[in-house]
Formats: sequence, C-alpha cells, structure tokens
Amino acid sequence: MQASARFPLLPVVLLGAVAPLAVALASQYVGGLQPCQLCIWQRWPYVAAIILTLLAFALPARLRAYGAAAAALAILASAGIALFHVGVEQHWWAGLSSCTGNLNTGGSVSDLVKQLESTPIIPCDRPAWTLFGISMAGYNFIYATLFGLFAVSAAWRQAGRA
Repeated sequence: MQASARFPLLPVVLLGAVAPLAVALASQYVGGLQPCQLCIWQRWPYVAAIILTLLAFALPARLRAYGAAAAALAILASAGIALFHVGVEQHWWAGLSSCTGNLNTGGSVSDLVKQLESTPIIPCDRPAWTLFGISMAGYNFIYATLFGLFAVSAAWRQAGRA
C-alpha cells in the first residue's frame, strides 16, 4: 500500500478546519467571549475550507489532494486575517474604522448619535482574552499558518503521487 493511500488527508484537513471554528464558537457561546468584526472574518475561511473539503470527497481519488490544497489555502487566508487583527490589537497599524470605535466629534450632535449607534460594542483593537500575552487572533495566526502550510505540503506530496 502506498504511503499516500495510508495518510487520510481529507479527514485531517476537515478536522483541521472544524476544530478552530468549534473553539471559536465555544469561546463565544460557552465562554461568553463576544467576537469583534475581525474575529468573525477569521471564521469564514474555515467555513470555506470545510465546504471545499466536503466537496473534495466527491472528486475522483486522483483529484482529492487538489481539493485538500484548496481548503488549506482557505485556512491560510484565515492566517492572513488573523495577522491583520494582531497588528490592529498591537497598534502596529490602524484597523477598520467600523471596528476600532473611533468617533469623529467634529460633526453635529445628530451625526455623533448616528456614529454611536453604529459603533461596534466589541472593538477589534483590544483583545477580549489573552494567554501568555497572546490573543485569540494571535493563536489563530499561529495555528492557521502552521496547519495551512502542513496541509498544503501534504496535499502537494499526495498530488505528486496520484
């Protein structure tokens, strides 16, 4: 039996996409940590990776590694969003105006009221939780980068053997 046939790439990639999404949802609904806009954006690539992986199961066996690679690239997209989020948290660069809660106080009172009503409750520039000085966005960056690169590499090797 070939090594590529023994390594269950698609189930590993599927689990690798489901697990961080489950952690994020558990931290929100069980742990009570409310996500900011950038936190939500980091979840969407995992959803895309899950869908791509499930679709890859329907592909002919020789093409499944390419589906896994596409899912891995989606996971790497989450790493990119997470890196941006970490930069916003660390004040390396400005975040989205809709995410940092910066108010323009130079306008009328009605304009200020409108800004206050549209200001997010959860700002992106302040981590809701940290462990060892690393925020959830930081951990997502580390995880998504390492797992995404692992999965792309594994898919590349398996595609070469097909």
